[in-house]
Amino acid sequence: MNRLQDKVAVITGAGSGIGRAAARLMSAEGARVVVADHDAESAHETADIITAAGGQALPLAVNVLEEDSIAAMINSTVDAYGAVHVLCNHVGGTSPRTDLDLLRMDMDEFARAVALNMRSTLLGSRHAIPHMIRAGGGSVINTASVAALVGDVTQTAYGAVKAAVVNITKSVATQYGPQNIRCNAIAPGAVVTPALENNLPQEVVDSLKKGNALPYLGAPEDIGHVMVFLASDESRYLTGQLLVADGGMTMQSSAAPGRRAMLPD
Repeated sequence: MNRLQDKVAVITGAGSGIGRAAARLMSAEGARVVVADHDAESAHETADIITAAGGQALPLAVNVLEEDSIAAMINSTVDAYGAVHVLCNHVGGTSPRTDLDLLRMDMDEFARAVALNMRSTLLGSRHAIPHMIRAGGGSVINTASVAALVGDVTQTAYGAVKAAVVNITKSVATQYGPQNIRCNAIAPGAVVTPALENNLPQEVVDSLKKGNALPYLGAPEDIGHVMVFLASDESRYLTGQLLVADGGMTMQSSAAPGRRAMLPD
């Protein structure tokens, strides 16, 4: 408890799923949390959960596709709480219906993927870091994906922009480390969120589970706990790193699930 006491954390995409879990967990550790989401109602729901548990939360409707909206989010945070110590650039994603293979990918969706995932990460950091420097340091946490590490048959844009997020993370860590700014990224694997449940058929979800080394898919809190660690001083010597939280999906041989079935009982 109290690992984030006196810290102010801004989390985009905090209206549901991993972002909501991170907001709740950071509040439980003492942070004052800015719950930012494009859906104002969802942001308020998350904030209500936090305040009902005795925490402090500021819900904000934010469109990360617009720089003015990102700047207003950071300015509102400073106006309300006086500082920014933690920024989670969490919002992102693409449409699995239009982000297909190279020849069939919708190029408008590619442009949207760049803006939603990569440009928003740059701009969030660009507007928050000056305040972090004034506060004596801070932690930027970017959400990448295991899609940044492997090839896939669809979501070409998603993999490309999440790989860019990994490199942005390293650049920010290098450029602002001397000012006590840390920047790390998390690459979640398959996590049971509304986005996963609403977009993937059950047979795909089952195949993802079989591809894990662990016998289950992730929960939003599994990633939220990693975000709390990166926000806290426990990770003070960690910067420019990608933490892969994927249940072992990307570390094991693709043949491992089948070979496991060959072992004697």
